[in-house]
Amino acid sequence: MSAAQSPTAFGPHQALDDASIRARTDAYFNRTRDIVTRFGDQQVTYALFVRRPVLSATRLMTEWLDNVARARGITLTHEVMFPEGAWVGAGEPLVYITGSFAALADLETLLLQKLGPPCVAALNAYQMAMALPKARFLAMEARHCAGFEMQEQMAYAASIGSLAARNEGALGFVGGANDATAGFFGQSAGLGTMPHALIGYAGSTLRAAEMFHEAFPESDLVVLTDYFGREITDGLAVCRAFPELAAAGRLAVRLDTHGGRFLEGLDPQLSYAALERNTPGTIRRYRSETELRNLVGTGVSAAAIWRMREALDEAGFPRVRIIVSSGFNVEKCLAMADAHAPIDVVGTGSFIPDRWSETYATADIVSYDGEPRVKIGREFLLRRAGARAAAGT
Repeated sequence: MSAAQSPTAFGPHQALDDASIRARTDAYFNRTRDIVTRFGDQQVTYALFVRRPVLSATRLMTEWLDNVARARGITLTHEVMFPEGAWVGAGEPLVYITGSFAALADLETLLLQKLGPPCVAALNAYQMAMALPKARFLAMEARHCAGFEMQEQMAYAASIGSLAARNEGALGFVGGANDATAGFFGQSAGLGTMPHALIGYAGSTLRAAEMFHEAFPESDLVVLTDYFGREITDGLAVCRAFPELAAAGRLAVRLDTHGGRFLEGLDPQLSYAALERNTPGTIRRYRSETELRNLVGTGVSAAAIWRMREALDEAGFPRVRIIVSSGFNVEKCLAMADAHAPIDVVGTGSFIPDRWSETYATADIVSYDGEPRVKIGREFLLRRAGARAAAGT
C-alpha cells in the first residue's frame, strides 16, 4: 500500500447521507441548492485553493467527493492540478470540480474542511523531514487531534510530506502511532513501545523494559528514560541488562524530558559545554531565544541529545539508537540540524499547523454552463477554467 492510499475502508472519506450533509453544511449553501433546484440547474466549475504556499494533498477530499457522487447517482469531474506532494503557490487552484450546481452547492463546506488542513500539514512534515534528512520520523499526531477525521487528515498529510521529502533523499516518516492510520505509511500496524504510565506501573525504568521484552521478545526495545529524571543512569542500566539487543542495534533510548528541567547531569553551563565539545561554533549562530532554548535549554535540547550520545558511546553502546520527542516542529528540527544532533528517530505530532487560520481553503465558482464568470478579485482563478471551456471540455 502506497503512502497515497487510504488505510481503511471505513474512514471519514466515506460518503455521508444527504440529511447528514445538509446538517453539517452552512445554511446558505442548503438554501442555494433549494433555489437552484426550483429555478433551474446549471453545470458549474468550482476552483478550490489555499491562500498560502502548501503541498498538494487532495486525495481524501476527492475520494469523499467521488463517494458522494456515487451515493447521489450524479456525474461530476474533478481535475487535480498538482500531483500529491507537489509544491503549490499561495492562491493557486489545487482542484477544479465540475458538475450540477444543485448537487454540488451543499458540499462546499465539507470539501473545504478536507482540503486546507492536510495541505498545510503536508508542507510542515516535508520541511521537518528535509531539516533532518537522515532521521526517521514517527507520526504521533493522534492525541493532539479533535477526533478521528482530523487524525486521518494529519496522518495522511505526514505521509504526503514524507513522500515529497523521500523524493529528495530524506528518510521521512516511516510509520504512525496507531493501527488505523498505519496504511498511509505502508505499515500494517502502529509503531511504538511504552508510555510513561507503564514505567510508573512497573516501578522502575529497567523493570518496564524487562516486562516489555518478555511480552514482545521479537520487537525492538525502545525505552523511555525520563520518568525518574535519570535519563543517562536508567538508559545505561537497560543497555547493560540487554547487551545482545544493544549490540545488534535493536535497543533505543527515547528522550522526552519535559521543558521544566534539564537532562540528568546538565545545567546551563554544562549544556553549553556539551554543545561546544561536539559541534563547535553552533551556539554562536543562534538567531532567536527559541532557537537558543532548543540548543542548550531545558527539555530535549541539542545539548541533551549530544550528552546522551556521549554517555552511550563511553559505556560501549555505540549502536544504541536515540529517539527524541517533545515539541519537534519545523523550527526545532532546523535547530537540531544546525547542531548536527545525533538523532536516529523523531516522534512528533507537531506537523499539525500551529495557526489554524492558515489552513482555511476557499472555493469560488468560475464557470456557469461553460461561461467563465467569477467575482471581482478572483480573476486569477479563471486561467485554467477558461482554457478548458474554450477547448470544449
